[in-house]
Amino acid sequence: MMKVVDSRVLDELSHAARTNPRQRLNLNLHEAYDDPCQRLLNAVEPSSYIRPHRHLTPPKSETFLAVRGRFAVLLFDDDGSVGQVAFLSPCGEMAADIPAGAWHAIVSLESGSIFFETKPGPYEPLSDKDWAPWAPAEGSGEAGEYLEKLKKAILNFELKPLNR
Repeated sequence: MMKVVDSRVLDELSHAARTNPRQRLNLNLHEAYDDPCQRLLNAVEPSSYIRPHRHLTPPKSETFLAVRGRFAVLLFDDDGSVGQVAFLSPCGEMAADIPAGAWHAIVSLESGSIFFETKPGPYEPLSDKDWAPWAPAEGSGEAGEYLEKLKKAILNFELKPLNR
C-alpha cells in the first residue's frame, strides 16, 4: 500500500517531537530495518542535540532534504572543527548529500522543522553510527553547552558564508 505524507501527518509528527524528551522524532517510511533503502522523516526542535557522527562501517552516504523549517548541516574535520555548513530550508538550499565516512551533525534552527533522510540499509543499531570522540554524548551534562557552541559556529558561517 502506498504511504502518503500530507500536512496533517507533518503537523502530528512536529507535535510529537515537541512533546518527546529528546525533542525529536522520526517517522520511518521504509517497512523494516533490513530494507536496502532507509527513508524517513525527522522532526527536530532547536533544543535537540544530535551528536556528531559518521557512517564508516560499512561506509554509507546519506541525503537530507528540508521539508519544513530550517536546518544547519555541519561537516567536521577529524579534530572536531567545523569545516562546512549548509543551511537547508524548503525555500533555499533544500538538500545536502553527506559523503560516506564524513563527520556530520544537523541542527534545527526553528521550531517545527522537518527533514527527509535517506541512506543505504540495512539499519543496524549497534554499528550504524561511529560517534565523534570530541563531542559529548547525548544526555550528558556537557551536551547542552556543546549544542550552544555549535549554534555559535553556525552563526559565524551564516554571517560569513563560504565562497563557492
